[in-house]
Amino acid sequence: MENVRDNVTGRHKYELDTPCLLIDVGRLRKNLHTMQKSVTLSDKKLRPHAKTHKCSVIARMQIETGAVGVCTAKLGEAEVLAERGIEHILITGPVVLPLKADRLLGLIERCGSLMLVLDSREQALLLSEYCGERDMRVDVLLDVDPGLGRTGVSASKALELGRFIMELPNLHVRGIQAYAGQVQHIASYEERRKKSLENMQRAQETFRSLCDAGMDGDIFTGAGTGTFDIDTQVEDLTDLQVGSYVFMDAEYRNIGSALDPRSFTLFEPALTILTSVVSCNQQGFVTVDAGLKSMYRDGGKPMVSYPADREYSFDWFGDEYGKISFSGKMGTLKQGSVFELIVSHCDPTVNLFDHFYVIEDDRVVDVWPIDLRGKSA
Repeated sequence: MENVRDNVTGRHKYELDTPCLLIDVGRLRKNLHTMQKSVTLSDKKLRPHAKTHKCSVIARMQIETGAVGVCTAKLGEAEVLAERGIEHILITGPVVLPLKADRLLGLIERCGSLMLVLDSREQALLLSEYCGERDMRVDVLLDVDPGLGRTGVSASKALELGRFIMELPNLHVRGIQAYAGQVQHIASYEERRKKSLENMQRAQETFRSLCDAGMDGDIFTGAGTGTFDIDTQVEDLTDLQVGSYVFMDAEYRNIGSALDPRSFTLFEPALTILTSVVSCNQQGFVTVDAGLKSMYRDGGKPMVSYPADREYSFDWFGDEYGKISFSGKMGTLKQGSVFELIVSHCDPTVNLFDHFYVIEDDRVVDVWPIDLRGKSA
């Protein structure tokens, strides 16, 4: 990484080899502070998701900006963050036991502030048993399904499972998690608001039932970037697991918001990808070197932010290639011409690269490793 940094520091961003990922550090800092201020004013806390940026440098920045901790989706991501000295990590997905028992118990020993989620008796029993063998106790959250159907226990069975886990000797139930991922990208802000509040208020009823049943818990975590200013209206929600706000992408920019029914622009596109023209033999379009192996396809279509001299439209053109169409003549476009794009879906796109080029005033000021890349187990 030092060699990469030494070779590019001070270089203009459009002189970099492509495809590559850029972070506009000014926009990134603005996004961090905008979200932190909004959540703080709502009397909530921030527990942002590292699965978006997969970078321990940014996780540390989030905590320094005021977050109470960070989330990871996978055990492997949490292991890297712990190695980098990041504490107060919540793993938001189920950790399969006994397959990952040794790794998980080792992480619990190294990171005493670690929290896990549970949604079944079997996994709760195994976790309590393994922790008991090493004389350990771990904080857990009951994962409650708010309608997504992916993980979590249904609301109708949550109280029963929660009571069962509370009786296990080596587990401390701190509260619940309820993440309604299915509503985050609903285009209409009002429809998104209605559905998210319905889901989260049902989860709130579960949280209150568990408190009445004797749960010594203080955490009700959930929400996402698409509902960050909606779910704060849920009284008992304590913290938000927002992720994409740090970078933003085409998928999020194309949904309505409280400020604009057509777009979501409160958070700026801090993450972009550079791609170069590799062929310009056709009329009306050029072929560029960023395709499916450089950008994740699911989500909104990548948006051209540079050059801005006319309307450009990106389309997929194969594993290695993309197509950028335009009206009129080729103009100054030639082999090697650079385009800058807002990516379709930031989380899986980041996972395709080894590092970010950090940009300030259009020049490279640093290189940050994507050190959680590939940690999918």
